[in-house]
Amino acid sequence: MKQTLSIIIPCYNEKDTILQILEKINNVNLYGVEKEIIIIDDFSIDGTRKILNSLNDYIIIFNDKNYGKGFSVRQGIKNASGNIIIIQDADLEYNPQNYNDLVKPILDNNAQVVYGSRAKGPNSAQHSHLTFYLGGKLLTKLTNILYHSKLSDQPTCYKVFKKSVLDIIDLKENGFGFCSEITCKLLIKDIEPYEVPIDYFPRNKSDGKKISWKDGLRAIYIIFKYRIKSTIINRDG
Repeated sequence: MKQTLSIIIPCYNEKDTILQILEKINNVNLYGVEKEIIIIDDFSIDGTRKILNSLNDYIIIFNDKNYGKGFSVRQGIKNASGNIIIIQDADLEYNPQNYNDLVKPILDNNAQVVYGSRAKGPNSAQHSHLTFYLGGKLLTKLTNILYHSKLSDQPTCYKVFKKSVLDIIDLKENGFGFCSEITCKLLIKDIEPYEVPIDYFPRNKSDGKKISWKDGLRAIYIIFKYRIKSTIINRDG
């Protein structure tokens, strides 16, 4: 029996790329897995909603205001029927042709969670801005030190999960802090993501990249927060 991959696409003001990324996803031939595509529009104001309203064959959720990526991902998870879930940004930085490599460790029962590593991929030297590149390295290093992990790319978009794993993780973050939150909570449960190399085609602020230095500070706070919280819980028994 085929398994189902639920592809969750949080989307905010992506009128220039949403149809292109959907075409790329639809052109992927998955081996042994069916596709379910869930788009969550986070109150776009650039015409993205009009485009989404014209589409069929997708599960489309419209947030009633702009909540953030983490909130949108949670809405997607709630509406997913697949036993495997992947996060896909609505821009063109990540290549859906990597799906088979990302899903294979789960299908082979070699992993419960898989991260697509830009650092291990063929475009590892590319970055939209040196600040983003160094920020990602810092978040990865900090996570590895505090949680005794060996990740090469903590803030990657491509995160793939067995649905059963997500069912035991209580997610709270509404913004981009989702990436650090889910990683920390997985590692606390001794679930270290399996990494595979992926393609990466970075875009910059002028192309619509939305993450900022404030999101980086929030991510650092989250990494420390859950490490301290876990230490206190373990200490108090």
